[in-house]
Formats: sequence, structure tokens, C-alpha cells
Amino acid sequence: MEIKHIGILAHSFEGATLCYRTTCLEGVRRLGPHLHPEITMTGIAMHFMLDAYDRNDQQTVRGFFEQDIGKLAAAGADFFVLPDNTAHVALETPGEDFALPCLHIGEVVAEQARQEGRRKIGILGTNWTMTGPVYPGALGRRGLGWAIPGDQDRALIHHVIMDELCLGTVSDSSRDAYVEIIQKLASAGCDAVALVCTEIPLLITADVSPLPILDSTRLLAAAAVEVAIGDRPLPSWRGGPL
Repeated sequence: MEIKHIGILAHSFEGATLCYRTTCLEGVRRLGPHLHPEITMTGIAMHFMLDAYDRNDQQTVRGFFEQDIGKLAAAGADFFVLPDNTAHVALETPGEDFALPCLHIGEVVAEQARQEGRRKIGILGTNWTMTGPVYPGALGRRGLGWAIPGDQDRALIHHVIMDELCLGTVSDSSRDAYVEIIQKLASAGCDAVALVCTEIPLLITADVSPLPILDSTRLLAAAAVEVAIGDRPLPSWRGGPL
């Protein structure tokens, strides 16, 4: 079996390392002890992009990612994943084709929701993700509904992600607040919640969530292994609008 080389474009380090570990574990599960696809990971620190995010300057963010995609291509990766949902706003911004095809995290999550028979998905992520175009697009292309929390809840979710989870802090009080917000989404008719910040699975797991979860980090890692071993087609998307 020819196993393809996976590139991981790291952005937020907690989500990227969880994706790396999960990819290795999924490789062992599918291929046997101590065996997983070759993985190369690189990433410019998020610090350098935060001002551009605040300005909604997606072209600048995209430019940083293009540098790292080039590094992954030079290392021999066959395709890449970017385990950061907010980053996909920039990846979907028009521009030149990336040096490698990308397995799109939003498409993976939305397809899983469709396969599970979900109808309306609650979206939890950074404020940029919750109010951005990535998940309305991915879910809408499959005829699925979606909902986001209200303003105050979005501010709390964003704060926990950026000031706690991305920096390695996991607290019971934040977990309790997230559970309460998920319950509100359930009351609004959602039949699943998409954890579409790659750090949220560090805080919210299936055993505490009032709704079934769609764990974007682990779904992306599993899908990447499927591509690497030939059980899923090599992606063809190289950035820009879907």
C-alpha cells in the first residue's frame, strides 16, 4: 500500500497538536501498532496574524498560510490539513492556487453531519467562525440548517478560546458555561453541536454535552488518514471560494 504524506499547517498550537496526535492514533487503529502516515507539521505563530484578523484583512492572513503551504510542499507532503476553523475564512478568500490541495475542515464536518442525518447544527467557535461564511456555506450546500449563540454568549465563547484554551488553560467554570450555551442551542432546535474551534474538544466531550457533538479536530484527523491510505479521494481544492 502506498501511504500518502500528510501536511499539517499548524495555526493554534493546541488544536494542531491534538490533530497530530489524533492522526497518529487513527493511523495505528487503521494500520497496526506503531504505524501511521508520514506527517510534516509547520506553522507561523498566530501572534503575527491577529491584527489582520481584527481588521478582517483575510488576504494578509492567506499570505502567511501560503508561506507555510510552500514549506509543506517542499517537505514532500501530498496534501495538507489546517486544523483551525477560523483560518478557513482566509483559505476561502480568492487568490492563486495553493502549492498543495487542502482537505477542508468545514466540508468534513458538514458531510459527517449529513451522514448522521442531522438537520440543524449549533456552531461553536471563535466569533470570526460563528459569524463567518465557512459553516453556513458547508452546511447550506448540504441542505442543513444552523444556528449560532447570541451576542453575549459568542463573546464568552471567543474569550475562552483565545484567552484560555489556545494558551493551554482548561477550567471547570468555562466548561459549565459552554454546557449552558449548548443547552440553549438544543432549546432552539439544534440536534447536534459542531465544535468548530479545534481546541473546544479539550473542554467539551460527548459525555458532558447536552447535544451530540461534531468534533472538527478528530473528524479532520480521521479523514486525513482515510485520504492517506486511499479510502477517501485526494482532495482537489487549492483555496478560494467553494
